[in-house]
Amino acid sequence: MRFYLFLFSLLILNASYSQKKLRAYLDTKQFYSPETGNYFEIYIQFSAESATYIGTKNGLLSKLSIEINVSNEKDTLILDKYLLESPLMKDSIVEDFYDLRRYVLKPGNYDFSIKISDNLLENNSSKEAEGISSTFPILIKDFSDEICFSGLEIAEYAFASKENNSFCKSGYHIIPRIISYYPKQLHRIPLYFEVYNTNKGNDSVYVIKQSLWHKKEKKELEQYSIYSRVKANNVIPSFKIVDISEIPTGKYILKYELINRQQEIIASQSYDFDRANDINQLVDKSKVIIDPAFQKSISEDSVSYFLESLIPIADQKEVKNIIKSIKTENADLQRKYLQAFWTKTAPNNTYEEWIKYKHQVQFVEKIYANNFQEGFETDRGVVYLKYGSPTNIINRENSPSEYPYEIWQYNKIKRFSNKRFVFYNPDLVNRAYRLLHSDMIGELKNPRWRQILSKRNTSNGNVDDPNRFLQDHFGGNSDDLFRQY
Repeated sequence: MRFYLFLFSLLILNASYSQKKLRAYLDTKQFYSPETGNYFEIYIQFSAESATYIGTKNGLLSKLSIEINVSNEKDTLILDKYLLESPLMKDSIVEDFYDLRRYVLKPGNYDFSIKISDNLLENNSSKEAEGISSTFPILIKDFSDEICFSGLEIAEYAFASKENNSFCKSGYHIIPRIISYYPKQLHRIPLYFEVYNTNKGNDSVYVIKQSLWHKKEKKELEQYSIYSRVKANNVIPSFKIVDISEIPTGKYILKYELINRQQEIIASQSYDFDRANDINQLVDKSKVIIDPAFQKSISEDSVSYFLESLIPIADQKEVKNIIKSIKTENADLQRKYLQAFWTKTAPNNTYEEWIKYKHQVQFVEKIYANNFQEGFETDRGVVYLKYGSPTNIINRENSPSEYPYEIWQYNKIKRFSNKRFVFYNPDLVNRAYRLLHSDMIGELKNPRWRQILSKRNTSNGNVDDPNRFLQDHFGGNSDDLFRQY
């Protein structure tokens, strides 16, 4: 049973007090609980830089007033009216924040309305803050008896958790993703859904089929079809991660279908998304014309080494082919593959780009290699080869309260500005620094990074606030250093 999804940008507030435009994005999904009945969830993502902040002793804080109403033919019900405080921001570099609310409603047609206003503007501006608002229809279907799917809750990121809070379901902490556009830096779609009332059907076992369809061509991409067997139950929770790394640019439909023993589709749910991902053609070794200068630059005992060093900058399919070529132990084929890779990557100046990259590989080998990893295998080596030399590096090998760490800052990575990477060395040996956190799209994002970095002196927090018990320690200034750019 498909639930009607609403995805939209809320109206923009013109605020003369701060000359900012408050922005927020909203989505809704419907679920069912045998204990409470039909309920729907509201996900709100607030554009952090569009809000107004006040300074506190612990950081910057924003306050938003939110009112949520529903109405039908009979009456209007105020579901919620509350003040939402943002997470504490350390300085002017702020990050988007989220809110999630659940409301139990009887099946039927409703008009849903929401109003959001900047509480700080209301309290400080001589003019009344108008806020932003939107109204739209919503259909709550009865999930209590029919075999059906819940809505598909798409995740920005998710991780296993035993906490009990509004962002948690069935052992997962899920931060919702509201925007359905996936740039090439993103390689996965994490999502959560539930299937209801299969215990009321005729079968004890069902199959959930996952399929991916090209929207314009109405064609199923069969290589992405996955079948999972599930036992009948009143609620079947499912968490999936869909690999979209090799899907080219286009519009797609991700579909889930419940199939019984008679091969009949008895319920379905789907998610539409846009993908931008210019995938190059695979290297074709058969068309290589040997360049003596190129081949002379690679000594006999280093062919496999330099071939493997391409992995940090290769596409997913190319990585598989590189590994396959290395396993053949055929030096001639490996040489052809190396040259073919650079002919494809830099057709106008193949040799020059290869020599430039070779020098980078030799540099990371000298600086970042350790007893059990080549330089290009280390996390710092991979980031260096992918994005080049960082603009700034902060190194703290002897922090009294934190593991040794480095913060790399890039003024520019392609179209992105001011991106940062945090590496740390929890083993305290071999200089085997690991990537702990980054705000670069497509890289590891870890909201617990401050707590993990100070783990020797800090008790674990919880999922809502992983840095809850983080205390200021002498010399423990990694967060300030991370945010200073």
